[in-house]
Amino acid sequence: MTRRSKEVGIIKSFVLGAALAAALAVPAQAGDNKLALSATTVFTTDYMFRSISNSGNGPAVQPEFDLTYGIFYAGIWGSNVSSVINPDGIEIDYYAGITPKWGPITFNIAGLYYTYPGNNDIDYFELKTGASWTGGNWTLGIVNYWSPDYAQTGLESDALEGAVAYAFSGKLFNFFSPSISAAVGEQWYEEPIPDYTYWNAGLTLGFMDHWSADIRYYDTADYSRADCLNLIGNQNSCDARVVGTIKAVF
Repeated sequence: MTRRSKEVGIIKSFVLGAALAAALAVPAQAGDNKLALSATTVFTTDYMFRSISNSGNGPAVQPEFDLTYGIFYAGIWGSNVSSVINPDGIEIDYYAGITPKWGPITFNIAGLYYTYPGNNDIDYFELKTGASWTGGNWTLGIVNYWSPDYAQTGLESDALEGAVAYAFSGKLFNFFSPSISAAVGEQWYEEPIPDYTYWNAGLTLGFMDHWSADIRYYDTADYSRADCLNLIGNQNSCDARVVGTIKAVF
């Protein structure tokens, strides 16, 4: 992880520095800011976290609540999870961050805290730093997730992910708003946990203003079943699969 972590560190430092510069450049306009609360409900056939199932290859229900004020945001997210060390468990994540803009680029700096009630000896923190560019129907993004102590193992972890999305103009069957997207990333760990490459690609259909349906293919390019068994306790959780998701935002 040493050489690659240095390369990731350079990218992460650049994104973080640019985001902070953009935040400082944003004029204070508190009078124009509005406090907004949104709620999201997701039902998915599998809870995929960087292309690895965190729900024992089964379905998951995932509620989310977000509070925004200008460039600031905070939220809470939950899901059912299942693994050898946390069977039939619950994951509740807390996060807060800022999203300053610089022209067509939106930066994102946030802290995320993953918690597992009833099994809090695997709770851990990640720092998220990212940026996305939108031009016309296209969106390009890059994001890094770094943890100083992954799942309280005493090991550092780092993930770097790039994504691309294209939103089609017009509506399909005069009802659906289609878009396609894909992401590829590399997850690094300190030894003895092996690193791996992951990716996904899929089609999203928005409908009725607040709803969307997504069909997506996930895979880990170079993770063996033995590696997966050592990481999550289930040798089948890293297998390639197609996942369907229904999402509602209010």
